Amino acid sequence: MAEIIRREFIYIWYYFSIQFDQIFLYWALGMILGSIISVFGKEKIHAMFASLQEKRWGIFGIIPAVLLGIASPLCMYGTIPIAASFAEKGIDKDVNFQSWLAAFMMSSILLNPQLIFYTAALGMHAVVIRITLCFFCGIAAGIVIRVFYKNKQFFNFSGLFAPVNKDINPNLFFRFIENLLRNIKATAVFFLAGILLSAIFQRYVPQEVFAGLFGKSNRGFGLLMAATVGVPLYVCGGGTIPLLQSWLQSGMSMGAAAAFMITGPAAKITNLGALKIVLGAKHFFLYLSFAVVFALLSGMIINLIL
Repeated sequence: MAEIIRREFIYIWYYFSIQFDQIFLYWALGMILGSIISVFGKEKIHAMFASLQEKRWGIFGIIPAVLLGIASPLCMYGTIPIAASFAEKGIDKDVNFQSWLAAFMMSSILLNPQLIFYTAALGMHAVVIRITLCFFCGIAAGIVIRVFYKNKQFFNFSGLFAPVNKDINPNLFFRFIENLLRNIKATAVFFLAGILLSAIFQRYVPQEVFAGLFGKSNRGFGLLMAATVGVPLYVCGGGTIPLLQSWLQSGMSMGAAAAFMITGPAAKITNLGALKIVLGAKHFFLYLSFAVVFALLSGMIINLIL
């Protein structure tokens, strides 16, 4: 028994070390970039979003709102200070603001600068697909809110307050280091856990079985499975990259991977609590339905193209 355990440990460590070497640099660069943007660019991003109201761009304001959402390093919670400040002025009932905020929130939830670096470990085609889908998902969310909630309020920010800003050290270098350490603390465990799960998967799940579930021969069910499995498995973006890497190598279609990359962050457990407060039960269900439908349609289109 001891010999069997030792043998399996060696196998797991072998798979773990290989994938760690492949992905660690992307994770580290993502941490550094995210902290740089958070310390030196976060307020500028939020100020640029706030300035959209003054430019009277109408529906075209959705586009810069999506781009700013992608650039925001704080995911869903990066929108709270903006939402709270606008809500206090009563601007949150304006149809333009609601559509811009929906676009900003959707794209911010799905993607951030750190995650772009993480995704590079899957190849540049995966990066392009992820950025493109995030962009169009944000655009679609903004348009849906603008069309169906033109005379109704979709968001409710009365239960939310702006989080305490932890980047207050007067020395910019130490402020950056403190932010970087917080990012590492928040993601390192999930990153290592993702690599470990990937190593276990590679060792014990036959490649042909996985290819049968998520591969080209079973695209419809594979898309549905990927969109569903993304919900419980997605805790941290960095932690899912090792899984996606091993799944793609085992035969997962890019469409199924894309569906996972949408439903995973959209239903990320750390976002859902705040989203439930912001949206209410009915709108929260509509949000989840929108994310799943968009994920499935996107996966189908990608599989057809590729």
